[in-house]
Amino acid sequence: MFASIWAFVVNRFNIFRTYLRLKFGMVTAFTLEIKILGSAREVGRAAISVKTDKTHTLLDYGVMLNHTPGFPMHVPPREVDAVIITHSHLDHSGAVPIFHIQEHKPVYGTRITFDLAHILIKDFIKLSSYYLPFEFLELRSMMRSCKELWYREEIVIGDLKIQLLNSGHLPGGAQVLVEADGKRVLYTSDFNTIETKLLPPADQNYGELDAVIMESTYANEEHTPRKELEEKFVTEVKDTIEKGGTVLVPAFSVGRAQEIICVLRAYHFEYPIMIDGMAREASRILIGHTEFVRDKRLFLDAIHETDWVEGWRDRRLASKKPGIIISPAGMLKGGPASSYLQMIGKKPENAIFLVGYQIPGTPGKELLEKGRCVIDGRMRKVKAKVGFFDFSSHAGAKELKETVKKFKGNPTVYVVHGAEGNCPLLANWIKKETGLQAYAPNPGESFII
Repeated sequence: MFASIWAFVVNRFNIFRTYLRLKFGMVTAFTLEIKILGSAREVGRAAISVKTDKTHTLLDYGVMLNHTPGFPMHVPPREVDAVIITHSHLDHSGAVPIFHIQEHKPVYGTRITFDLAHILIKDFIKLSSYYLPFEFLELRSMMRSCKELWYREEIVIGDLKIQLLNSGHLPGGAQVLVEADGKRVLYTSDFNTIETKLLPPADQNYGELDAVIMESTYANEEHTPRKELEEKFVTEVKDTIEKGGTVLVPAFSVGRAQEIICVLRAYHFEYPIMIDGMAREASRILIGHTEFVRDKRLFLDAIHETDWVEGWRDRRLASKKPGIIISPAGMLKGGPASSYLQMIGKKPENAIFLVGYQIPGTPGKELLEKGRCVIDGRMRKVKAKVGFFDFSSHAGAKELKETVKKFKGNPTVYVVHGAEGNCPLLANWIKKETGLQAYAPNPGESFII
């Protein structure tokens, strides 16, 4: 409570000091302001405003995927000069079409980010159009406004210099470095410093920094060492199949599904692998952008050894024979995975292995904690084996702390994108252990850099 009040006082003092300096000509008129529009003390609807007297840029503008979509704080589109999308996940990209209802704002990101965001937002509109202020027309306008960047390519937007750095989180995923009048701000977005079978680790050659806006998704949790995790996963999948069972892996369409097939290929998996749903379309996109994967040959070999499920007849056959089925949705909220669950969940020789974070209130979380889900229209105990493997694409607690210790300069750290107290948890650790100033902002708080 005291830390929150102190952050508020410091923030207001900085704004008032800037006002006095401008009014009485004590310094030049330049100011750099960041404002937290979303993902403050929560996971979802990421949106950061970066503003000078001349230029206003948004870093991400995502949605919160609840029963009804939640949006970041509103920004009048006419006031925005550009939007940067760090990666395609909807909690970072899903609300960007708002800036193309009447305006046509340039949108920057990597090429594959746009292709992946297109299929995700298109599906989002199809499923949630009643609750959205935009339609397919605005999505098409957004795609026509996209401007492709490569990592470390510097662009100028007004009086801001912008670079994207590989984030290690998702194919095409990026961190953002913003420079203005000698001030340097890093926005990590979602990042991962651990090499995976699909992706290289995040680029952390940041240089001197004045401010950092960083995620805290796993500030209270360590990840299982990757090699140990992969070996255990492959072993349990093989054991289930060799006993005549079928393994269902509900997986996110973008990134996680492709990671799983690469893991299986790397461990010389010799049993049938099937991929279904939007994961097929995402995989097709990634085939055309192999410059974004760590090992092109491994990825293409994994794809070629995977059978693509095409329709209900294939699904029924797949669910009845030994093998592994990788399918969205990763939290069992719809998608073919929820249909497979109806068939695979009834038999004790089968298994359901969850491989990603399960938000409270989702069918995946219910299955993981209570071993039950809706089967044939009723909540039932699942007879199949249920397991969880933490194939996270986010930095764990150890990696978050190691990242902070690497920062050069004396940056102030603003901690976002964390639920259940993780934002203040990491901010307090930073202040106590590193001596850097750190805050867990509330929604709408702004800071002068």
